[in-house]
Amino acid sequence: MDMNEITICRNIKKLRKQNRFTLEKLADLTGLTKGYLSKVERSEKAPPYSTLNKIAGALGIEVTHFFEITNEPSGDTRISIQRSSEAKVIKATSQLSGYDYEILGASKPGKNMEPFIIHSPSDITKMYSHEGEEFMYILEGTLEFVFGDKTYILEQGDNVYFDSCVPHAGKSLGDKKTRILVMIYFYKRNRQ
Repeated sequence: MDMNEITICRNIKKLRKQNRFTLEKLADLTGLTKGYLSKVERSEKAPPYSTLNKIAGALGIEVTHFFEITNEPSGDTRISIQRSSEAKVIKATSQLSGYDYEILGASKPGKNMEPFIIHSPSDITKMYSHEGEEFMYILEGTLEFVFGDKTYILEQGDNVYFDSCVPHAGKSLGDKKTRILVMIYFYKRNRQ
C-alpha cells in the first residue's frame, strides 16, 4: 500500500502529545524550531527522513512509528512478522529527495535497528548524515554511492557498512531505480 504523507504528519503530532511533549520541548531536543515543527504537524507533506529521525530520537521511538496507520498491539512484542501484503511504501517526494521507502519490521517495539528498502533515484539532491551505523545491501540494479569525498560503484549482491555520521548519498545508474536493503543502527536514543 502507498503510505499517505498526511498520516506521517498526524502521527508526529499524536506521538508528541502521547509523550506529553510541548512543541517547545521537542524543538529544544531536536534543534529544530518550534515554528517548523508546528508547520510539519499541520502539513500534508512528510519532512525529510533525517528530520523524522531527529524527531524520533527526541521522542525515544523508532522512525517507523510515524508510518503506522494503527497502534493495535500485535501480541508478543519479542517478534514482528510482516507479510508482503502488509508492505508500506512511502513514495518519493521532493522532501524525501526522490527516494521511495519500504518500511520493514514496523510493528516491533524497542528496535535498535531501522530496517527498510530504498528505491534510489537517478540523481543525488542531498547528502545525509546522522548518528549510528548503516548497512546497505544492493538487491537490484547498480548504485553510485558517495561516502564523504569518495565514490563507489555497487552492483547487485554488493554491500557496504559505514559510520552514518559521514555525509553519504546514492544514485541509481541505469534505467531503473536501484533497490537497496538498508539497516540503520542507532548508538543511543534520547529517552526523556
